[in-house]
This record gives sequence, structure tokens and C-alpha cells, in this order.
Amino acid sequence: MAYTFPQLSKPAKVGKKQVLLIANGDLRQSANQKCWPAQAEMETTLTRALADAGYELVRAHPFKEAEGHGFICSQKEGMRVFAGIDPKAPLIVAESVWQYSHHILHGLISHEGPILTVANWSGTWPGLVGMLNLNGSLTKGGVKYSTLWSEDFSDVFFLEHLHKWLKDGHTKHKSPHVTKWKAVKVGPKELKLGEALASQLLREKAIMGVFDEGCMGMFNAIIPDHLLNRTGVYKERLSQSALYYESTQVSDHEANEVRQWMQDRGMVFHTGLVEEADLTDNQIRQQCKMYIAALRIADDFGCAAIGIQYQQGLKDLLPASDLVEGTLNNADRPPVKNRDGSRVLYEGEPLPHFNEVDECAGLDGILTHRIHKAMGQPVENTLHDLRWGDIDRSGTVPDYVWVFLISGSAPPAHFGGWQNASSERQPAMYFRLGGGTLKGISKPGEIVWSRIFMEDNKLKMDLGRAGVVALPKEETDRRWSATTPPWPIMHAVTYGITRDQMMARHKANHIQVVYANSAEEADKAMLAKAAMAHALGMTVAICGTRKNGKGW
Repeated sequence: MAYTFPQLSKPAKVGKKQVLLIANGDLRQSANQKCWPAQAEMETTLTRALADAGYELVRAHPFKEAEGHGFICSQKEGMRVFAGIDPKAPLIVAESVWQYSHHILHGLISHEGPILTVANWSGTWPGLVGMLNLNGSLTKGGVKYSTLWSEDFSDVFFLEHLHKWLKDGHTKHKSPHVTKWKAVKVGPKELKLGEALASQLLREKAIMGVFDEGCMGMFNAIIPDHLLNRTGVYKERLSQSALYYESTQVSDHEANEVRQWMQDRGMVFHTGLVEEADLTDNQIRQQCKMYIAALRIADDFGCAAIGIQYQQGLKDLLPASDLVEGTLNNADRPPVKNRDGSRVLYEGEPLPHFNEVDECAGLDGILTHRIHKAMGQPVENTLHDLRWGDIDRSGTVPDYVWVFLISGSAPPAHFGGWQNASSERQPAMYFRLGGGTLKGISKPGEIVWSRIFMEDNKLKMDLGRAGVVALPKEETDRRWSATTPPWPIMHAVTYGITRDQMMARHKANHIQVVYANSAEEADKAMLAKAAMAHALGMTVAICGTRKNGKGW
């Protein structure tokens, strides 16, 4: 019998002094089109940097005239692109925008040549955030890669690392700011508390409610069950269709009461009449219904935390969930009763919410809530994007100040209360049906930051200390205008960690933050949480120093 064998494509070999470039983008064409000029500018500058080093940067896929951009914008397109790529070619993934990692993850996992992820140091579009997400996804997937970032691709730091990657196929960043857990000195009370809370979680267990996994291609945000369950936390896989349906069952009267409660406490809604461009009363009402629905479903299943998929979830059916998420994360929030009105749900407590269904942040939120509640510290915690950073151009703060910025989940407690919160319409390119944010400026104070990530088929946790600083209005507005003005912002100074050390080490687009009442109490809360994570089987590292510069 004769067989017909498939005709395998043979990608063209790249030249000795050629490097391939791919640009991964959003699933939404509106975002890709609006962000393309920034990407084109970045690629031009990057091409020049490689030319100066004696190499030619060659795009592995064309600009698409009909679509108005040159991004890979789906997994199927990414597979077509990689089918035509020399598997041994040196490859740069250049990002100046948010990107969906799963569009290209398949190709990077099987790629045999050197891989370098590169982002431009800009807050305009979340390219740094996109690159960090891809880095975390590659780390989880066991892919070897190098990573770099730069404002204009001409600084010594960038060029030295680029030349080493071009020569050797890899470049590494030093991490003297990292202290392994076994070398950390922990007070006996903090150690005992962390271990006791870990034992309780393993014995009594907790449920994480997940409204559909895999938001926006975030492979790094999905914890496999065999790793999660070892911590005593189990997923309840919930459907977004159920959340939509439950939202339709909430009365206008109940939703209006939620909004009135917020306004009575000083919350300001910036509204208009045009659905396509303004935040409208109807959009706010739908968000308030979702808030009530989320609490009722969480109560039905006994969830200790929930995650709503957000941008690629209910966007075609409902307004954005930002207002819902931040409200859930606040201890002081509108009371919601069960369906028959006999019981207030999660009374006096936040229901920890992890934006974009980032399960690593969800697990972190559960641990953080328990540690801070036991220690009498503020329990409200949230993730932020590690969006961007800059020196304080006003000269008020001498330290390097990060912009921690997220669209959802930030609680009003972080702003000093509802009276310091406002709501603006989400950008139309992301949310056709609108919806209000929960906007505010995080108050000055001491915070613990942390991140759970996956590497070598293990859960790992990095923790550190930071301070939130106050900046003049003009400087805050400059930072907002350089990023996304409707979103809540935190001005953060990381203790004992430089900008480049943070970027080199961090394996995620998100960073978890929580306040403590003082620097000393923040140190103790961080160490107690680290002890809890270690007792749950995670590989723990402390990054940076104490506020006074001393080590751990």
C-alpha cells in the first residue's frame, strides 16, 4: 500500500549576522491599531542598536496593511508565523504593548535558538507589563530566555547585555538583593504564627472561586491543581455565564442602594449621557448588580477569594468589573444580603478578589488576609501592574519611584477611604460597554509586596518591603498622563532594590501589596507570611532590605 506523506515546510535559514524579530500583541484589533505607532518607533530604534553592533534585525512577520498594525494577534496566527521561522535562529520578542502570551508561547517553547525578550521603558502602553507576563510564562514553561529593557536602547546597561547575548546566546543579571529563606532571621512569634496558619489551611482547606481561567493569555497566572492543592487551596471552577445570569436577577433597587452607600461616604462618579464615551448611570447600576451577584455566588460555594476574568470575560455583555473588584477587596463596603435577605454576606470582611483571574495573586491574597487578620494589621490587599517607574521630576522624593497601577481590585482603604475615591469610564478601546473604575491615589505608608510564581514545577514566592510616598499633584498627574489616567495609582519606593534588579528578578506582570501600621510591623508581617508560605511548601526568597537599609 502506498502512503501519502505530508509536505513539511522548510523555513529559510537566517544569515550569520541576522536576528529575527517578532512582535506579539493584543487580541483586540482596536488596541493593536492604537498602540502600533509606539511599537513601530521601538522597532526602528532597536534595529539601529543591532546595526551598530553589526547585526541585521529582520522581522519574521509582515506589517498587515488591511489591519493597520504588525502584531501577532491570535494563537493561530502565531503558529503560522513560527512554522516559517528557522528554529535555530536568534530571536528577539520586542514588546511596547500589552501582549497575550499564548499567541506565541507554543513557538517559544519549541524554539531551539537563543531567545531575548525586550521592552521599551515607557508607561504609555503596558509593554513592560506585557514583557514581564511573557517572562513569567516562559519561566513556568521551563523555557530558557534572556531579558532586557531600555528607554532608548543606547545606554551602557542595555548595550553590554545585548552584545553578550549576540555573542553567547544568553545574558544574565546579578541578584545580590535576594536572600534565600534559610539565611533569613525570623522572630519566634512570626515563625510560629506562619506555621500555625499554614497548618490550619492544610487541615481545614479553602476554596478559590475562578470565573474561567486564562484571562488575556496569562499562562503564568494559572496554577496547576497539583501545585495549588498542596497549599490547602482548591479551585471552584465557576462560569462567567453564571455571574452574568445572577447579575440579571438583582433588582434595580438593590443596585441603587449600593451606589447610594458609596456616594454617602464621599465617592464621586464622573458621569455623562453618551454610552459610547461616558460613564453612565446605567453602567454603574450594572456594576453594582455584578457586585451583589459576585458575593452571592461566592457565598453559595464557600469561596475564600474569587477572580473575575475581566477584560476578555464579560466585556461583550456587561460593563467592566473594576468597581466590583475594588469594592470586594475593602472591609468597609456596601452590605449585601443573601437572596432571601436573612443574612449579610462576608459581614465586616473583604472578599479578596484577584484581578484578571491571576491565581498566583489569589493564593497570595488568601495568605495575606489570614496573616494580617491574625496580626491585627490592615487586611485589604490587591495586586497592581508593575507598570513603569521614573525619578520624581518634582524633586520631592530622592528615591526612584515606581508606578504601581491596576485597572481593577484596588480597595478604597488604600486611598484613605471612600471620600478619596472616584470613578471614571474605562477606555473605550478596551471596554465597549464602559463601566467605572475605582480610582484613587494610594496613601503614604509602609507596605509588604510579594509575588507567587512557578518555576521548575514548583510554587515560589518572593517578598519585599516598600514605602508608598506622596508626590505633588503635578507629578502625580504627569505619571497618570504617561500611563492610564482613569486607573488607581500607587507611588512606591522599594527598599534595597534597584529598578533593574526588580525587572530582572520579577516573574510576573502583577505585584501584590498590603499596608501595615508601621515599618516594624510590616517587617514582622512580611516574615510571618514568608514563614507561612515556606510551611506550605513554597520556595521563599526575601528581596531587598528593611527600610533602614539593614538586611534580613
